[in-house]
Amino acid sequence: MMNAPPSSLVPETAWNSIRYRRKAASLLGLGLAFCVLTPLEADVVLAPLFQEHAVLQCDQPVPVWGRAEPGEKVRVSFAGQSVSTKADDQGRWSLTLQPLKVSRDPSVMIVRGRNTLRVRDILVGEVWLTSGQSNMAWSVGASANPDLEIAGALWPQIRQIKINMEVAESPQDRVDGQWEVCSPCTVAKFTAVGYYFARELHRDLRIPIGIVNCSVGGSSIEAWLSPDALLSVPDFAVVGDRWRRMLERADPAKVLAYELELANWKESVARAARVRDGNVPPARPPALVVGPGHFARPSGLYHGMLSPLLPYALRGILWYQGESNAARADEYRKLFPALIRDWRSAFRLESLPFYWVQAPNYEPKDPTGITWAQLREAQSQALALPATGQAVTIDIGSAHNNHPYNKQDVGIRLALIAKAKTYGRMIDDSGPRYHRIERMGSRLHVEFAHAESGLEARGRLVGFEIAGIDRRYVAAEARIEGNQVVVSSQAVEEPVLVRYAWANNPPASLYEIGGLPAEPFRAGLVPVD
Repeated sequence: MMNAPPSSLVPETAWNSIRYRRKAASLLGLGLAFCVLTPLEADVVLAPLFQEHAVLQCDQPVPVWGRAEPGEKVRVSFAGQSVSTKADDQGRWSLTLQPLKVSRDPSVMIVRGRNTLRVRDILVGEVWLTSGQSNMAWSVGASANPDLEIAGALWPQIRQIKINMEVAESPQDRVDGQWEVCSPCTVAKFTAVGYYFARELHRDLRIPIGIVNCSVGGSSIEAWLSPDALLSVPDFAVVGDRWRRMLERADPAKVLAYELELANWKESVARAARVRDGNVPPARPPALVVGPGHFARPSGLYHGMLSPLLPYALRGILWYQGESNAARADEYRKLFPALIRDWRSAFRLESLPFYWVQAPNYEPKDPTGITWAQLREAQSQALALPATGQAVTIDIGSAHNNHPYNKQDVGIRLALIAKAKTYGRMIDDSGPRYHRIERMGSRLHVEFAHAESGLEARGRLVGFEIAGIDRRYVAAEARIEGNQVVVSSQAVEEPVLVRYAWANNPPASLYEIGGLPAEPFRAGLVPVD
């Protein structure tokens, strides 16, 4: 029997009155804005990413889309091309520009229908979508050396659009966000990982870089998956079950209070934009409470934040997420590759580059001591998919802070992957990766790939453990021999298992001579589990 979509696995009756009152509150709270916007509904409008200061992807067909009066003819002119189409009976229109050449000079996109839109200061270069949870959302201003980094952010051809958080029950076509030109006045709010990645690419490629920052702190992977993806594997039914239990424990009265407060806040923001009377609305919306609109909702962020971006032309995707799923690594092993395939399908590019950050060293409150090690392994296994890459950060995390401040090295390591895999640079983009093991007497010889320039230890070579058939791991003595590490212990006469940096916050001292750290792993002459 087909599993029900996770979005439908909720006690609907318990929330019907909340939804009715929520809609009523929205209409009341935003009534004036609705009245103002109604006369403009028939005008031609562009999808949210097509704004002033945007960056369009070079060397690929570029879809452009929006809304208009049903049957209305729409013409888009840009960079010497002029393409027309008609809106369908739902008022949706879409067309495709032929591949564009890199343009460092600002251009204007002209869209003609019943009205005419002129979107200025558009560049053509490389566009990367950055997504995930708080470590991707983490800003330049909250990261290491903010004053120095902000003062030096004179990169007008790097631009970001930050997609505001929106949770939805069904696919949306509108979302809030504005493109901003990188400068000391704006960069503090840029995604730090995305910015340092973009800066590294821009310095090398010398072309415009656009960052589509679509990240939400605390979000779980299931919120970013489409319902079809969640239905693709029977095991994913557990996602909907978990969401249903969350709603059963939620307080409808608190949800209604939140919705009313949110509607009032939105109205105060809208009023401040219309009437400059000195009344300043609260800077932040009210704190979110668990309910139908919570960002934990399966597919909620996919519908609310990713769907409006589809199918914008991209060069690739950067992903930094997993912390919220660390306690469920076995689920993540299946959810993560499902998400990669899901997003590639959504953007209509089967080989769309997808690069991510492996979870750093961190010491959570975890009696097992290995939940983050298991998460890292789940992330690594997705490398079996084509056009993927992983930035290892086991050496630059923080034992007592799951938001490490060093985002510079994270962005640079992702950029190394992109340079090598996407842009064809002949550079090292990965540290040593486990390849195979062989036992010789009481020693295990561990061979590494991506170690062509040689292995080195920073300080004493530590972090290796071995075990016999009893699976009782002990710390191992280790030494480097070429592209191998030889490990042994007097306590284990016949070792069959080996692991490296296999803990939440492990010692990790093995590097490739080029400077990138070895990836944590576990392996054996017998199954590791």
